This record gives sequence, C-alpha cells and structure tokens, in this order.
Amino acid sequence: MAQLIRKEDALEYHEKGRPGKIEVVPTKETKTQRDLALAYSPGVAEPCLAIAANPDDVYRYTTKGNLVAVISNGTAVLGLGDIGPLASKPVMEGKGLLFKIYADIDVFDIELNARSIDDFVKVVKALEPTFGGINLEDIKAPECFEIETRLKKELSIPIMHDDQHGTAIISGAALLNALDIVGKKIGKVKIVISGAGASAISCCKIYIALGANVANMYMFDSKGLIIKSRTDLDEHKQMFAQDMEPMDLHEAMEGADVFIGLSKGNVVSGDMVKAMAKKPIVFALANPNPEITYDDAVAARPDVVMATGRSDYPNQVNNVLGFPYIFRGALDVRAGSINEEMKLAAVKALAALAKQPVPDIVNVAYNNVSLKFGPTYIIPKPMDPRLLVSVSTAVAKAAMDSGVAKKPITDWNAYEAELYRRLGSDDMILRYITNKAKQNPKRVVFAEAENIKVLKAAQIAKDDGIAIPILLGNEDKIRSMIAENNLDLAEVEIIDPQCDATEKKRCEYGEAFFEKRKRRGYNLYEAKKAMRDRTYYGCMMVNSGEADAMISGLTRKYPDTIRPALEIIGMQEGVKRVAGMYIMLSKKGPLFFADTTLNFFPTEDELIDITLLTANVLGHFNIKPRIAMLSYSNFGSSISPEAERVRNAVARIKESHPDLTIDGEVQVGVAFNKDLLKENYPFSDLVNEAPNVLIFPNLAAGNIAYHLLQEVGGAEAVGPILLGLRKSVYVLQLGSSVRQIVNMIALAVVEAQVKG
Repeated sequence: MAQLIRKEDALEYHEKGRPGKIEVVPTKETKTQRDLALAYSPGVAEPCLAIAANPDDVYRYTTKGNLVAVISNGTAVLGLGDIGPLASKPVMEGKGLLFKIYADIDVFDIELNARSIDDFVKVVKALEPTFGGINLEDIKAPECFEIETRLKKELSIPIMHDDQHGTAIISGAALLNALDIVGKKIGKVKIVISGAGASAISCCKIYIALGANVANMYMFDSKGLIIKSRTDLDEHKQMFAQDMEPMDLHEAMEGADVFIGLSKGNVVSGDMVKAMAKKPIVFALANPNPEITYDDAVAARPDVVMATGRSDYPNQVNNVLGFPYIFRGALDVRAGSINEEMKLAAVKALAALAKQPVPDIVNVAYNNVSLKFGPTYIIPKPMDPRLLVSVSTAVAKAAMDSGVAKKPITDWNAYEAELYRRLGSDDMILRYITNKAKQNPKRVVFAEAENIKVLKAAQIAKDDGIAIPILLGNEDKIRSMIAENNLDLAEVEIIDPQCDATEKKRCEYGEAFFEKRKRRGYNLYEAKKAMRDRTYYGCMMVNSGEADAMISGLTRKYPDTIRPALEIIGMQEGVKRVAGMYIMLSKKGPLFFADTTLNFFPTEDELIDITLLTANVLGHFNIKPRIAMLSYSNFGSSISPEAERVRNAVARIKESHPDLTIDGEVQVGVAFNKDLLKENYPFSDLVNEAPNVLIFPNLAAGNIAYHLLQEVGGAEAVGPILLGLRKSVYVLQLGSSVRQIVNMIALAVVEAQVKG
C-alpha cells in the first residue's frame, strides 16, 4: 500500500522541535575543564602534531573515516527538477539520515551555489581533507558525468554520483536474477531503453560489464532512437548509437526480451508489452509514475517479470539498497575510490542475497507470509537487516582485491560482528510492530476522542493501515475538531456513550456489567450509570467483540483507566497478576523493563508471574528474551530477604523453564558488563550476551529507572504495556505525544492479533 503523506504532516515533521532532521552529537566526554582542555586547547595540539607527522593518523584521531559529504547544486532534485541548492537541502538532509540509519555513517549535507562544472569541482576538491567519502547527488546531466570523472581523477577518497550508479547497481542485480528466472543469457537478450540521462547510461554500462552486448541495446532519448546518423549526440550517447534507420519505441519493443524505463510515465502501452518476446522483463523505473503500471504490464503479459521504483508493488528498485553499504565497505578499508570492481561486487551480493531464505522480520515488514526468490522477489527488500553485512563485506573485499584498499581487513568474523553491532542502534522493533499491525489491522476504540492529539493519531493509524479507528465522545465536538484541523475522518465511526441514541446499548452493556460485578460492589443502577463513562463503554465494546482493542488514559489518572479494564475484561486464563512493561529504545537496542507501573512490592510468586508474562510478550516481537532479575546484590552477596526473594524466583524459573536465558539476583551494572561477569561470575547465563529484559524488585525501582533512562539517558519510552489482560487495552501516559499514541495503537493491534 502506498504511504499517504499529508502536506501538513510533512511540514510539521520537518519543523517540530529542532528544525531539520540531523544534528551533530559529541562522542567524547565534555563535562569538566579537563575534558575541554583535552578536546581543545592545549590537548588538541597533540593529535594535530601527530597528523602533521603522519597524515594517515587523521583516521585515528578524527571523524574523517566515518564521515561522508552529500553534495548537490540542486539542478536535478528527485522529481522536482532544477529547484536550486537552498530548496534541495531537505532532500540532502534526508539522504544523510538514510546513511546513518542503514549503515551508521555520519554525514554533512553541503548545498553548493555552483552551476558551472569548474566552480563545482573547485569547491569539492577544497573539501577533501574533511571527508572520508563524497556522495554526489541530484546534479543534472550531462554536467554530472564530467564532475564525477574529474573528481574521481583528482581526489583520493571514494566518490560516487548515486543518481548515476545507484539505480545501475540495484537494477543490475535485479536483471541478473530476472534473466535467471526466465532462463535467458544476458549476452543474447535484446534490451530496449527508454531514457538516455545519467542513470540510463550508467545502467547500460553496468549491464555491459555484466555481459550484455551493446549491439543488442536500443536506447531512446526525447528525440527518438539513438543512431549513428544523428548529429546531436554527446560522447556518452554515442557509445550506444546503432547503425540503422530510425524507428519508434513501439517498433523497437517487438521481440524485445528486456525493457528498461528511465524516462517518464505512461510511454509504454499494454500492446507494446504484448509484442515483446516470451517471458519478457520490464523495469519501469520512472518515478512517481512508471512507464507502464505494474497492473497493466501483468494484465498484458502474465509471464512478465516486472520491477518499478515504487514501494507498493513487488521488486522495487530502490537506491537505499546500495549507497549506504557501498560507502560502508569503502570507508572500512579506507578505499581510495569506488571502482567498477566494487560496484559489480555490490551487484552480485544483492543478487545472491535475494536467493537466500528471507528472515521473518522482513516477511512481516512487507505483509508477506513467505517471500522467496521468484518473479515477484528478484531483489532484497530495503528493510532486510542482512544487507549491511552482505553488501558492505562484498564491497570491502572487492576494494582489497582490486588494490584500492589502504587498510585491509584481516578478521572477517570480527568485521561482520562490528557491522551487526552498528545495526543495534536502530529502533527496528518499532518498524516490526508497525508492519505486523498492518498485516491485519484491528478495530481500535479511542476513549478520549475529544482530544486533538488522539484524533491526529487516529488519522495516522487509519492512513497507514495500522488500525480501524472508532471514536468515543460528543459527535458534534469531534466533527468540529476534524474540520478545524483538516483531518480525513469523515467515514470513521463516532459513538457518544452519553447521548440518547446509545441508551439501548448502554442498558445492554450495563446489564452485562452487572452480571459480572453484582456481588463485587455494584448494583444495577450503578452498573448502567458506569456505561456513560467512555472508558467503561470502550472496555465493554472490547469485551463484547465490537472492538478489538482500546486506547485510553491520555487525560486521566492511570488507575482510573486500569480499574474498568480489570473489572470488565479481566485477566488471561492462568494469570494471577497483571503487570506493566515499557519498551525502552536505547542506543544499544530495545530494552524491556517490568514491572514499572502496577505492582508495588511483588512477592516471589508475583516476580515469577511478571517475568514469564514479559518473556511471553517478546515472542510477539520475534525477539528471544535474555532476562536479568535485578537487585542491589550479586548472586548471593547479600542474605537480606529482599535479595533472597529475587534469588529464589530465579531458581524456580530456571527449574520450570530451563530453556529460558535468565539470571540474577544481579546489579544492573554487572549485568551489562561482560568483562566483569566473565572475571567474577563466569557461570552466569548472561556472560556471552547482554540482557534485553530487566525485571525490577519493586515498583519504585522500575518506575525510577525507566524515567531516568528516558529523561537523562535519551532513550525513547514505548508504553506502558499492560501484561496479563484477557484482551488488548492500552493506557497512555499523561500528555503522550501523537507519535507515542501511534506506537501504542500499533502495539494494541499486535496484541489483539495474538489474542484474537
């Protein structure tokens, strides 16, 4: 499904908080006068002198080795054209963001007011000492060819114009696999190319490097087929000029094996695809509208292998599959350039990865039960975490084999481990949860729909296909807020539990509630009256199956929302105690904290229940739990009742669940210090890998810890997640942001899927 992005949301996203999308963060201590003296004067003189004596030491003492410049003059931006350097800045910041989240590469975006080739080259050459690599971006043809050629010749760091080579590398991998599927040889197929810009020419050059025959390539620009009799061809187009009479695209497509579209939308018809050879390959890569739509191509030729540049159809040719990992590999061996061998290595690594079994996290992300190599899966998906290791390693090895690596890698196992470590900083769990919710969106009732943040979150959940919202509150007020804020919720169901229209349903719910609670403090009048409260009404909707999950608590005290859920929905079978958990998105990956919201001083039995409930939830997220049960004591160092309670709980869990990775009682600092554990407690289950679940000995410890990590440690808190309820009810933090509410909606939907 195509992502629906509203203008207001996009502008708010870029403006909110600190404007823009990237910032510079110190990597060393800067708290004391000594720190500052080391960072600047007089301490900074020492690395300066070391670098002056040995220039290679710049990679030891500065960020150069992990710093890439994304440089543009804004002359060919996305689908926006020549909008200039200033207007191109959001795109370049976005490119920097992709470098960071996919390959942990730092970026400065640089927008140059330099339209001439000489001016552009002169400025970039002057920047060479700062950067370990340069990604040229959105520069129009033909200037981009000469700019890249001159810079590669005159600079000694990796340089790549992604618009030229990114699509070439990704489509090259796709073409190899498509030809494999249809059983054709690259050297014998007839290839028709619509488009003769930088990307098209680079694509064709890489196809030739892979074995394609230029005599079988028919390239069209805006003036028609490129043939030798034309007098308007530059040196790049002349390479593909055919010695023949003119023909139009329709004629060229007859009997063609492969069509490559890098031009504009809707220039290819179904009849043209029908005229192609048996088992045709069509790459319609124009954005946002392809040369022919996926549906039209498949309708014309069911045997077609089709790729586009769009994410809402199979086989998306997306440059993010290439540039982060190509630069990662190049930087890690300190390559002097990105050469043809490195690009071809990336092509072959991508092609090979598509043939390997696909991990569950990728299947969930793309709403597919089982992606496997075939006509609708010829290249990996952008969210495949294996890309970093597969492509970066292949590029690094190619750099070494071709002689451009200045710092060869000797331990490939250690290198792969380092790459996996870089992935740990990403909040991939949020993507997993959101994508899993999209697989089977559920009906979520919002008990506080008279709040604009709740309405905005409901809008996002609806647009993204995460949930089907049901809004509770005064209908006139809600519709007025929808109109005032230009939201698209007109078709969403709105229910007012206090209006006359819901009297019959209130009575029905009240009687059902009375049956549940008639010997627990409620009379019939009180039970019916409670149904005027939106939280009680919403819980009854979930309990009766008229909704699958409920979100509440944004403007109410936590106990006021928990109470109706416990009274109406109750606990899962076999569960004796509900608990609260937070997911903390830290730089080291997700951490799961429990109990952080409900149980003041859990008994030994209750600690066991909380731990097992938490471990069970991790299974919903496809994560293996590694549990540390925390204390102020380490493995019997204290004989206090508090420490003994945790120690006994661990022993009992180990006995009943021997396959669970768990240990304690242990101090949090020891649990995360691998060297300290190995030296002092080598018997611990946590020696080889740090915990991802922390079970706290009491509510105060858990609540304080999650607040500290959030406010001081910079982690993002997702929750609180209620553990142990029979159905999905989520209670928001007071004052939650729209983003936090959307995260909770996704969690509620995933739990509803499990409990459905």
